[in-house]
Amino acid sequence: MMTSEIRETSPPIAAGVWIAVISSFINGSTFVLQKKGILRSRKRGGSYLKDGVWWSGTLSMIVGQIGNFLAYNAAPAVVVTPLGALGVLFGAVLASYILQEQLNVLGKLGCVLCCCGSVVLIIHSPKSESVTSSLELEDRLADPVFVTYSLLVVLLLVVLIVWVAPAHGTSNIMVYVSICSLLGSFTVTSSKGLGLAAQDAFSGGPSSSRALGLFLGLLGTLSVSILVQFTFINKALEHYSSNMFEAIYYVTFTSTVLTASAILFREWTAVGLVDCLGMLCGLTTVAVGVLLLRFSSEASLTWKQAAKGPDKMD
Repeated sequence: MMTSEIRETSPPIAAGVWIAVISSFINGSTFVLQKKGILRSRKRGGSYLKDGVWWSGTLSMIVGQIGNFLAYNAAPAVVVTPLGALGVLFGAVLASYILQEQLNVLGKLGCVLCCCGSVVLIIHSPKSESVTSSLELEDRLADPVFVTYSLLVVLLLVVLIVWVAPAHGTSNIMVYVSICSLLGSFTVTSSKGLGLAAQDAFSGGPSSSRALGLFLGLLGTLSVSILVQFTFINKALEHYSSNMFEAIYYVTFTSTVLTASAILFREWTAVGLVDCLGMLCGLTTVAVGVLLLRFSSEASLTWKQAAKGPDKMD
């Protein structure tokens, strides 16, 4: 009987894993293609909205997000999320050929540490409890702890978007990364909730009207989050290396998604000492990786300024 259960549950999970792998490679090309389009339009003196390469990157983002949506509803998030590291590494390779963004030794090491640290963090993170109905999901969403967390995130986003981004967005990459990552805590939870709410909303059952309201609310939240993310991702790509942005964004995105999931599903009570130490090691590894990426960026900028010096003097 156990064998038959495995046979019944394995195909959807396997399909979700394959979808996640393909989506990771597609998402890895997104930032590179959009950055290329921005650079091309900047040379022509026009808007990147008229550039075909930028639109190919945007199309890749849409396809990748659809793939993520299917993967998160077919396999556990703890399996799907680590596979995003493949997109970071693929994007770094692609950027070296298309954008000539060559990472130095520190940058390459930082990129690898960010990916490895994130995977360790995910492995030792609390595992999601199963939610089987839209009513149960609605109960979790109305939990005071999650509501408080959501309000704090919205307040922080307002401060970042309205006051911090206009003043410091072009000089500190963490401003745009923080905005996009905090929005990620809404996109992933909304994506997983949509699949659950849709089953009850269109089943024609007694709770279908209530589930339909939940479905529309989650769909609206997802749409707004994606649109704002899309805007600030392009703002970041206008000013920063796609390699560095993608690596740091993956780390912070993963951290915020895990935090939101843990609060929504009340998972922290099940975390043991080993998992706490594992998450601490993962966070430490990630922090070192981010620092190396920042040092790599500053070293590259110093080198470019030094290289331009003699030309200006001539």
